Amino acid sequence: AVELRESPMNKGELTKAVAEAADMSQAEAGRAVDAVFDSIAGAVKSRDSVAIAGFGTYVAKTRGAREGRNPATGETIKIKEKTSAAFRPASALKDI
Repeated sequence: AVELRESPMNKGELTKAVAEAADMSQAEAGRAVDAVFDSIAGAVKSRDSVAIAGFGTYVAKTRGAREGRNPATGETIKIKEKTSAAFRPASALKDI
């Protein structure tokens, strides 16, 4: 069984781990991590997908416009179409 950490890894901890694994300074690793995140965000914003073999795929996912209800009043309202980022893990990552 995998033991979970009490809190999730934050960006600073990720940067430190990358610096140690790649034998580079934390400043260089920070720029590399930022570049990866910016590249993924830019691709998803332009509705491209980013597929990383053995890890997963980042995609832009659109939820269509629909009708909903205001829970306080019960009134029917229109909910606008919304696009957000989604991550689909690769089967190799799911198996970990």
